[in-house]
Parts: sequence; structure tokens; C-alpha cells
Amino acid sequence: MKQVTGANQPVDAAPAEPRRVAVDARGIALMVIAVAAAIALARYMQEVLIPFVLAGLVFYALDPVVDFLRRRAHLPRALGAAVALALLVAGVGATVYSVQDEALAVIEELPAAVRKVQATWAGQGTAEPTAIEKVQEAARELEEAAAAASGASAAPRGVDRVQIEEPLFRASEYLRWGSIGMITLLGQAALILLLTYFMLVNDDLLKRKLVESIGPRLSQKKITVDILNEIGAQVERFVLAQAVVSLVVALATGLALQWMGLQHPWIWGIAAGVFNTIPYLGPLIVTAGLAVVGYVQFETLEGAAGVAGAAFAITTIEGYWLTPMLMGRVAQINRIAIFAGLLFWSWLWGIPGMLLAVPMMMVAKAVCDRLEDLQPFGNMLGE
Repeated sequence: MKQVTGANQPVDAAPAEPRRVAVDARGIALMVIAVAAAIALARYMQEVLIPFVLAGLVFYALDPVVDFLRRRAHLPRALGAAVALALLVAGVGATVYSVQDEALAVIEELPAAVRKVQATWAGQGTAEPTAIEKVQEAARELEEAAAAASGASAAPRGVDRVQIEEPLFRASEYLRWGSIGMITLLGQAALILLLTYFMLVNDDLLKRKLVESIGPRLSQKKITVDILNEIGAQVERFVLAQAVVSLVVALATGLALQWMGLQHPWIWGIAAGVFNTIPYLGPLIVTAGLAVVGYVQFETLEGAAGVAGAAFAITTIEGYWLTPMLMGRVAQINRIAIFAGLLFWSWLWGIPGMLLAVPMMMVAKAVCDRLEDLQPFGNMLGE
């Protein structure tokens, strides 16, 4: 390409150099190592971190109640926190007490239901062996052939070989470990309530100490205050909306199952409300459980499909209409990010991780949106 100068003399133009992007390999490597160390630490310290996270959720749920009691009833914050926690414990206790008879009945009927399902799968009353029986027979023949090839000594004449088989289910062991698990669960619940009480009482102190220790510059303090306010507002609205949605799902499922004649409908209604807090997987677990229970009770595929379909229809309507209406701009996280977060937190913390996946991602998004270096990650999480 030629360029013309003032003297009308052609001059060759210099070729444009390709644009180079500097990559800080050392910084990326350090960031990857830091993230991996944080994940390993979170997995190792889950018994300590999970109570703190659960206490934080309960704190955000009860903080508006404590503020209301302080403004309207002029109660000191310590007394208001105690009243709020007492109301929460009383509500949960009343719910458990009201359904304890149905829960005990379900537990008593479990052995009969298991035997009925086993009989159905084993194909009792049929002349032809089932696929499971054929596989078991083939396994026995292979074991006998292997024993003959290895030259195992045969039993003496007149003596039968005895093989001791341990039972698959020991009720005493189950009760023993169940009692230990219940004691551990009650201890964890007491610890979470105690942490929540201290967080409610020292709310202003915690925020002030965090802002003071974040950095000396005013801009840093302002960003910290904005992040705390954003996290508090989003988590409070999310917890309130999720509580309303779970209550509606529990009532609708319980009424539908009672109308269809299913035994112990309110146990399954409460289960549907609780598992509805787990995105995607929770409703599927309840639907599968109801399909099995419906088949055991009604002994027809149509009855099982009707019971499971009713629960699935309720959760579908809730997911496409009620939740978007109540959530509004809360938890504006895309579906791919929610599913990926659900897989990650369930791998990291198990069942508690499933329940805490969405709130943890909301907190992460609120932090990323306020910090300039992390805004690309917040953009990836958003819709």
C-alpha cells in the first residue's frame, strides 16, 4: 500500500503490528492455587462452617422481626432476639408435634411396604423366573465353577457345609446409630440457635468491626457497606420468599394427596415443602418417593402415576409462576449457574450443600458485582 507525501512521492506504509495481550501467568497460577486451597479448607472444615452458614441464614430471616420488636414494642435487642428465636422454635415444635402420629405410622408401615415392593420385584406367583432370579442363578453357578477349579476341599461325607450370612438390616444397630444421630442433630441445632442469638444481639457491632478492619481508605469502607447492605437485602427477601413458596407447596401437596386418598398426606406435603428448597433435584426426589408409595397403596401403575403427577404438577406451576412473581429481582442467577452451583455445593457439603447452594451463590454474586476485578464472574452468574 502506498501513501503520498507533500512532495507527491510514494512512501511505503509500515505494516500494522498484531495486538498483543499480556497474560500474567504467575498471577493466574497463584489464583488457581488459592481457590483450590480454599475449596480444600471448606471441605475439611465443613462441620464448623455449615453451622455458621445456617446461623447466618436464620439471622437474616429473623433480623427484620428483631428490628420490628425494637421499633414498635421498644424491646431491647437482646430480649427481641430471644423472643424471635422462641417463636421460631415454638413454630417448628408445634409442626413436628402435630404430625408426629403420622410420622410414627409411616415408620411402622415401612417394613411391610419394603416387603411388598420386594415381592413385586421378585415376581412371586409367576411360573417363569424373573431377570433378577436368572442373574442370581448364573452367579451361583459361576461361584460353584470357581470353587471346583480352585480345588476347594469338599465337606466330609454326612457333613453339610454351613455358610453364615449376616442380615442386611439390623434393627438394633439402626436404632443405636439413629439415637446417636438424633443427639448429634439436637446438639448442632442448639449450636446454630446460640450462634444466631449472638449474631442478632451484636448485629451493629459485627458490621462496624468488619468495616473498620477492611481498610483505611474511605472508598474501601463504602464498598464494604454496600456489599453488606446488598447481601442483607437479597438474603432477607430470598428467605422470606422461599418460606412462602415452601408453605404454599406443602399445603397444596397435602390437600391434593388427601383428596386423592393417599395415606399420611401431610407428611408428604411437609416433605414436598422442605425439598422444594433444593432446585430441580428436590421436586424429583419427592415425585419418585410418591410414585413408590402410590404403587404400594393403590397397587396399580395408574394410581402411582396419579399421585406422582399431582405433586409434579404443583411444583411445576410453582416454579413457572409463583416463584418468579415472589422473587422479583432476588436471586437473578441463570439456570446453568444454579445447576452447576448445586452440583458443586452438594459435592462439597452433601445435603446441607444442596440447601445452601442458592444463598451461597447469591452472596458470591453480590460480592462480585461490587468489586471491579470480580465483575466478570458476577456477570457470568447473572441472567
